[in-house]
Amino acid sequence: MNKILFKTTVPFTKDDWHIGRFSLLAEHLESLKADRGERLFTITARDRVNDSSGDDSDLITLPDSDFDELWLFAVDDGQGLSADDANAIRRFTARGGGLLFTRDHHDLGACLLRLGEIGQAHFFNSENREPEPWRHCADDVYNPSINFPNYHSGRNGDLQTIEPAPPLHPLLQLQGGASDPIARFPAHPHEGVVGVPEATKAYGRVIAKGRSRTSGRDFNLIAVFDPELVESEAGRAVAHSSFHHFADYNWDPRLGCPSFVSDPEGDEVLADPSALEDIRAYVANLACWLAHAEVSCWRR
Repeated sequence: MNKILFKTTVPFTKDDWHIGRFSLLAEHLESLKADRGERLFTITARDRVNDSSGDDSDLITLPDSDFDELWLFAVDDGQGLSADDANAIRRFTARGGGLLFTRDHHDLGACLLRLGEIGQAHFFNSENREPEPWRHCADDVYNPSINFPNYHSGRNGDLQTIEPAPPLHPLLQLQGGASDPIARFPAHPHEGVVGVPEATKAYGRVIAKGRSRTSGRDFNLIAVFDPELVESEAGRAVAHSSFHHFADYNWDPRLGCPSFVSDPEGDEVLADPSALEDIRAYVANLACWLAHAEVSCWRR
């Protein structure tokens, strides 16, 4: 059974994006079974816990732990990882651990830049901006308190169409096969953006884009990194543009959100019984791919 650590970059605060707000994701992954009926994944879900040195007690022990994957939800204001935390995560991936690392708009989760060359996969406002200067402007015009990058893919509770990049990556295949790609994700009014740093181009690529409903601009949703392509034993990694694709609130708006979220809600997810099929397939594929397993290994 593959062991996955879910981790936020902030200590528990009830009125914040604490790890309990990703419970539907955890429940779904723990429900997946192999052909013989055995469970594929076990989830340990924790918020940040600072030790006496200011390091996270889970992250600094990660390289020597029995976890196979780290799903890191960077929901902080930029200070969510200590230098030792970041170094431990790099050692974890170097010994073969799989990594999902995701954040959201503006400078939210800018601590990911401490992860070295792969951390540069996330673009922010204050540093490591998107390479095209014409993108350095607000895209979500409905919430003036949030600056770029803030691509508007739709309201929370609605759906966005994703655009797979050819060739179709296994992460974006439904169980029906390569001819039937994953096409919809939960939407969010102000998503972040990812890319492939120059130092990782031999083993990284963007596999999916979104499209803004306000400007019509496309933007990168998912970048994948497979060190096996350069004969490295390091673990696979996926940079994902917005943690909202995984959050309970965006899978079921009735479950609520922190009080500081003021954007109007949509109803497309609740109105369509099949609305979550694609995102559920994607996260199952993701857990398998990071574990170096065939993405078709799971079933409900």
